[in-house]
Amino acid sequence: MTTGRQLVLDALARKPVERTPWVPFVGVHGGKMLGLDATSYLKSPAKVVEALGMAKDLYKADGLPIVFDLQIEAEILGCKLHWATDVPPSVVSHPLTSASLDTLPAFGLDKGRMPQALEATRLARAALPDTALYGLLCGPFTLASHLVGSEIFVQMFDDPERIQGILDFCTEVAITTARGYLAAGADVIGVVDPMTSQVSPKHFKAFVTPYVNRLFDAIRAAGGRSSLFVCGDATRNLPNMVETTCDNISIDENIDILKLRDLAVAKGKSFGGNLKLTVVLLLGKPGDAKLDTLRCLDACAASPGFILAPGCDLPYDTPIDNLKAVAEMVSDPYQREIARTTARATLEVTVPQTPDYAAQRGVVTVDVITLDSAGCAPCQYMMNAAQAATAQFGAKVRVIEHKVKNHAGIGMMCALKVSNIPTICIDGEIRFVSIIPDGPTISAAVKDALLAKGLA
Repeated sequence: MTTGRQLVLDALARKPVERTPWVPFVGVHGGKMLGLDATSYLKSPAKVVEALGMAKDLYKADGLPIVFDLQIEAEILGCKLHWATDVPPSVVSHPLTSASLDTLPAFGLDKGRMPQALEATRLARAALPDTALYGLLCGPFTLASHLVGSEIFVQMFDDPERIQGILDFCTEVAITTARGYLAAGADVIGVVDPMTSQVSPKHFKAFVTPYVNRLFDAIRAAGGRSSLFVCGDATRNLPNMVETTCDNISIDENIDILKLRDLAVAKGKSFGGNLKLTVVLLLGKPGDAKLDTLRCLDACAASPGFILAPGCDLPYDTPIDNLKAVAEMVSDPYQREIARTTARATLEVTVPQTPDYAAQRGVVTVDVITLDSAGCAPCQYMMNAAQAATAQFGAKVRVIEHKVKNHAGIGMMCALKVSNIPTICIDGEIRFVSIIPDGPTISAAVKDALLAKGLA
């Protein structure tokens, strides 16, 4: 029987496979499996490998990521982090907001938490010889966003040469990291670049494509395979994504898997992802997980190069039984047939009545619909942008985050008729979807709402 590791590698090469490979992106969920908080888990190579072994057995995983933490490189380069109990750390300072590159600390594989990540890779390679191991790194554009902050979007227009220089630097950091993971035993380098969903196709070509292609080419030269991870509604950039030189593209549920399938097949590209991360895997029940797995398999299993996976790293509290249900669908054709005829979605979301924003005369409400700003980079920057742009208005404006990792957040998302995250609504009106606007744009929209209520 073909090993899971070989299934993944064959799919990446678009070779025929006996069944669809399955890669659960176990990040801090591994800590939950062991009864540890996210901080303790991410700082212990031995615990990481212990959890990966459990995930291999419980979820029948063909491939697994080592550490799903996009802040390792940023921390080495001087970004301050906020640590939490159930999500990876988040970046809370941006050293290149105004400073130059030569002020950053030196980057190296012996710096910060990189030695622990590489040690976890070596230990996992020895413990899981038949499992494809993904070494995940922070993509160049997202790393540049960590270093510069939300001002990167303004400077792409006002000072493109500066941003391109920073991207050159970030690409070299990524190449160094990729080589380190490959030398430690990783099979696949996952280039996780979620902030690229926030740029236009024109800017993708100018500020993303040249840098990730240089990275993908270096990975291939070092004997590895590559995957481009993009979360959020990156639909407009799918044509550009399939033109890059990566081996695989992995997306979340914000993108139509059929659209990616058709583009990927036409360009000879492996592809995957799309299991619904929160509404199904986190908040649903095994029956929901089975049906969503069938949706993905029915749409894509016959296409060369498909790898089943969630759209991003698994939330900390994802029920084990839901992931076991996915594994059952992947590995057992008989169970798939039973599920087709007997399984029914059981998730019930209570949709609240939309607030009467017009009646709230003394305040304008800015609702920000996110996955979780503490653990999702685009959501964090969208939330930060909303808070920074509205601070000038004081108590006249309130900013409320609705996290779709819980039923209340999903209910509010439905009530506001929001279909993609992150999204900003102002007094119940959808204003900014997926693209993070600059501060003046948000401020102007909020000011219009204040004027409409006689508050400005």
